Amino acid sequence: MKKQYSIGIDIGGSHITCAAVDLADRKILRETISEREVDNKGSAEEIITGWSETITKTLEKAGRENIKGIGFAMPGPFDYVNGICLIKGVPKYEKLYGTNIGEAIARSLDLSESMPVRFMNDASSFAVGEAWAGKAAESSRSMAITLGTGLGSAFIADKVPVVKGNIVPELGCVYHISYRDGIADDYFSTRWFTNRYKDLTGKEGSGVKVIADEARDDDNILNLFIEFGSSLAAFLSPYLNRFGAEVLVMGGNISRAYDLFGPAMEDELKKQNCDTVPLVSELKEDAALLGSAYLLDASFWSSVRGSLQYM
Repeated sequence: MKKQYSIGIDIGGSHITCAAVDLADRKILRETISEREVDNKGSAEEIITGWSETITKTLEKAGRENIKGIGFAMPGPFDYVNGICLIKGVPKYEKLYGTNIGEAIARSLDLSESMPVRFMNDASSFAVGEAWAGKAAESSRSMAITLGTGLGSAFIADKVPVVKGNIVPELGCVYHISYRDGIADDYFSTRWFTNRYKDLTGKEGSGVKVIADEARDDDNILNLFIEFGSSLAAFLSPYLNRFGAEVLVMGGNISRAYDLFGPAMEDELKKQNCDTVPLVSELKEDAALLGSAYLLDASFWSSVRGSLQYM
């Protein structure tokens, strides 16, 4: 029987989640999901061992004989072509710097040479998952963003990330673009909310969810979300228009407060003459699992492999 399943893996800042995905039906086999917390300051051996133990559980649940390969949604900087971690200067996964993750995982799992291990940027994986099986599945061009600790983003045309050319910013994402007194990542992330909340109230905000709960009863706090939505739309509109994005799919923890910032965002998009439709992801964290698993689809792999070096 032809192998139709692949393993999708989402590497977060301090966790790993993996699952088998039915490539024909574009669905996660929920009974195969495995996850665990990971000490991101641990040694390379400790991290690889933790990842391998989690992946092994999914392989056992799905049946190794049914799996055609493994795909990772991996944060950067990372050599996605060769599978080498380049993370340095940040307090997570630094001990993996220079490690060939693909080879290490293959050895640890005792994979056969016929089972490939592939990698793609985590924000791109989220965007591909949405374009393949989510809110952007009916759109030929879309942009996806993740709003959380940082601002993840990717532009998608016909389910493939667009990472170069004059219709997208450099690197095919927007977090690094100069904005006000810093870069976009400084303003469209959790730390902007906590900083602005402290400026407004003199108190430390413990996270966007808590601030959002307060905003539903306090118009002064609600104004933070109105400011956020309006600013996000004004910032993104030129890039959405240039790319011709039909939809903008939003994920990440901040997207859960769309009822607070969405109306202001939609109003500002109209003012900017931007016809892109903003949508909140229903797949949420599953999108990255689907997108990374899709790396094992032969047609998609043929289309995306040339773009990996630019991510």
